[in-house]
Amino acid sequence: MSFWLTVFRQVGRNIRQTWASQLMTLLTVSLSVLIFAFFYLIYANMLTFGEKLGDDLSLIVYLEDEPGPELQLQLTKKITTFDEVEKIRFISRAEAYQRFARQLGQNQDVLNDMPKDFLPPSIEVVPLKNLRSLNQVKLFSAYLSRLPGTLKVQYGQDWVERFYYFTKLLSIIVLLSGTLLILTTIFMVAYTIRLTILGRQAELELLKLVGATNNYIRTPFLLEGLLQGIIGSSLGIVSLYALYEWIKLRFSGPGFLNLFEFSFFSPVVSITIICVSILLCTLGSYSTMQKFLRI
Repeated sequence: MSFWLTVFRQVGRNIRQTWASQLMTLLTVSLSVLIFAFFYLIYANMLTFGEKLGDDLSLIVYLEDEPGPELQLQLTKKITTFDEVEKIRFISRAEAYQRFARQLGQNQDVLNDMPKDFLPPSIEVVPLKNLRSLNQVKLFSAYLSRLPGTLKVQYGQDWVERFYYFTKLLSIIVLLSGTLLILTTIFMVAYTIRLTILGRQAELELLKLVGATNNYIRTPFLLEGLLQGIIGSSLGIVSLYALYEWIKLRFSGPGFLNLFEFSFFSPVVSITIICVSILLCTLGSYSTMQKFLRI
């Protein structure tokens, strides 16, 4: 008990002596965690949003004429030749007209003077979930466009491609911010511990001469890195949660954020980010001790 009490006193003394660099390190760790967690939060929610969109993904094949029963069987066989699908549905001109009228709702009276067969027949193809990457959907769409009597194929190409490339960009930003977190955390903690060691080198050598063990001398510096990781990463996550709640409250009305459910990290993810940050800070402290602590 006396060992740990003495160690914690040494930690407090080190922090008091280098409080400016300690504060700068703490803010740097917090900011690094905040930046990384911010982009990772957006990326995770975009992936969830993409999965939900994928559940509703369908390719619409517009036809010149309504296919008869025999042609429908041939088309179905050709479609499943590419790969298995969840559903194939043939939509007649009349059914397309009724669907369009339901979508218009109270404004469907604009169709009063329109013929009920002005919309083309179509085939609604819902691919399997394992056939929903952008490249696979493009290949499937190109294949469907070559079916007999096909006018064009639509699946929201422009929107899907933009969403895919936006998600890809986010993944690059998450990777870069993660690298930033690793480099800044290790460097700043190592720099702070180095200042403490250099300022107390003579005292540490004296402690060694009077019989202090290596654990007694090294443990306070490890605890400094550990505390920087715990406080800095926790502050970063708490700041992100406060920002999340502010944005959620500020933009709670109709808008883009309400198109899908934007959620915060689960407790497991938050704790994992904090633990990784603690590990990095401790690693920075340990590497500096190995290099500059001559005992």
